[in-house]
Amino acid sequence: MSVRNALLGLLAQRPRHGYELHAAFEAVVGGEQNWDVKPAQIYTTLARLEEGGLVAEEGIEQGGGPEKRIYVITAEGRVALSRWFASGVELGHQRDEFFIKLLLAIATSEANPRSVIQTQRSKLYQELHNLTAQRNKTDSKRALAQVLLLDKAIMHLEADLRWLDMVEARLEDVKRQPLPEPEVKPRGRPKKSEN
Repeated sequence: MSVRNALLGLLAQRPRHGYELHAAFEAVVGGEQNWDVKPAQIYTTLARLEEGGLVAEEGIEQGGGPEKRIYVITAEGRVALSRWFASGVELGHQRDEFFIKLLLAIATSEANPRSVIQTQRSKLYQELHNLTAQRNKTDSKRALAQVLLLDKAIMHLEADLRWLDMVEARLEDVKRQPLPEPEVKPRGRPKKSEN
């Protein structure tokens, strides 16, 4: 998901300034420990949305502190938001840094693949512990959506741990196979046909 679409959704709820958007985003995702978006990213994204005509400045809030620009979603922004709601979300399970690390550890002998697996397993268990603690502290009567999100993350971690066990069990088989190489393309111009 892009932060851009989240901001459009939050502005569809009601007009807000950048600081409010940052706080609302953190509240929706369950805190910065789950999805850390810096205020600068919020303001940069807002500027791009405004350039693209998807949001507009509605006014300026003046209080005791610095002036705050209030943004509102435009008709074009609502169209973009509708498109986002109507499309599926790519999860990207195959874009896996650990997978690349393991294959390169096997191919280069620069690291022990079993140690690489064990390090990853420790990392996942720590993350599982942290998420479980966070879930147990979350009140399901007030924040059921957050509990369900944490349940999803916990289930993914448990699946990743099972997958690590599978990889470790078949590591010697993987080692016997060569690292995938790009297909070699012939150099130069193709030969002209004699016809």
